[in-house]
Amino acid sequence: MGNDDPNVKELPVNECWALLRTHEIGRLAVCVDGHPEIFPLNYTVDHGTIVFRSARGTKVAAALSDALVALEVDGYIAESHEAWSVVIKGRAEGIREIGDLMDTVDLPLFPWQPGTKDFFIRLVPTSVTGRRFPVADPDTWRTPFSNVRRSPPE
Repeated sequence: MGNDDPNVKELPVNECWALLRTHEIGRLAVCVDGHPEIFPLNYTVDHGTIVFRSARGTKVAAALSDALVALEVDGYIAESHEAWSVVIKGRAEGIREIGDLMDTVDLPLFPWQPGTKDFFIRLVPTSVTGRRFPVADPDTWRTPFSNVRRSPPE
């Protein structure tokens, strides 16, 4: 993952995990019928893995297939005006062992949607990468047309 921009800092794995612990929403990328699909989800970090819960459906079926999955989480650090992005790639596996399930039930997982979320899934990473970079001043992108009034959309 090379980058020629000296302002972009590749993050060490321990810093990636520290940033992941500060958030609870990410996007899970899976392959469905040979096409990429992305699902927002609530997650928590648990002993070097990511755990989420879900209902039966496309996301669960795709995540538990033999294909690799990826989770991306992004954030913004207001004090330093920096953005960050962490990507975890790996395999998802259902949590079925009673001891593991009992430990997982106590994790702080609070899905946004109501309904039964009976499936607990653990993403076991094969790769954890991240980067941090300064956010450009919005004035950088202004043009002579930036403040021109436009006709309303139809």
